[in-house]
Amino acid sequence: MNQKTVHANPSKSRTPRHRAREFALQGLYQWLLANEDAGAIDANIREAHGFDKADAEHFNALLHGTIKQAPALRESLAPLIDRPIEQLSPVEHAALLIGAYELGNHIEIPYKVVINEAVELTKSFGGIDGHKYVNGVLDKFAAKVRNVEVDDAKKR
Repeated sequence: MNQKTVHANPSKSRTPRHRAREFALQGLYQWLLANEDAGAIDANIREAHGFDKADAEHFNALLHGTIKQAPALRESLAPLIDRPIEQLSPVEHAALLIGAYELGNHIEIPYKVVINEAVELTKSFGGIDGHKYVNGVLDKFAAKVRNVEVDDAKKR
């Protein structure tokens, strides 16, 4: 019997919004390491291969909103992490900032989706177990900022 194996093409299975998150993570990584101007990072990333397949509006909100709110987001995340946020890998740091930003500012996106996306970003770009750390921290953060939604999900 001849079986045909079907492999998902990751580039085709990524949604425009997921691609926006990937590009935002790259921009935040650059911002964290080089402290470049957000406008210069934005312009550079928009030139990147594949950006035309990303949700440009969501990318814009994530990159600029996260950078603008970074001090407040870090302050909110600080009690939930086991070390100073500056000691996290830049990928974990960026994924946590994006996840916290989305949880706080994009209530139209279910909290489980936000957390899953941050975990997937960390799996793709981060260290071996970084995704577990990001998952745990964002679970706690979601319980704080979206307590009604989280409580409803637990009741089901």
